[in-house]
Amino acid sequence: MPPEEAHRIRIHLDAVLADREMTVAELAERVGLTPVNISVLKNGRAKAIRFSTLSKLCEVLGCQPGDLLTFGR
Repeated sequence: MPPEEAHRIRIHLDAVLADREMTVAELAERVGLTPVNISVLKNGRAKAIRFSTLSKLCEVLGCQPGDLLTFGR
């Protein structure tokens, strides 16, 4: 499998941010990550995510992990 197809997890952070009218910079500050790291997640370039980061994202965004992540076939 080519590296870009190593997984089929899709992140929907861009849609959740838009629904909440929140910027990457604001989310980064509230979660405690850099805007660059939030952008890596948002643009689907992340290779992994820590449960602690996912928990904080869900807390700040008021959502469930399933609102942020889906599995595509």
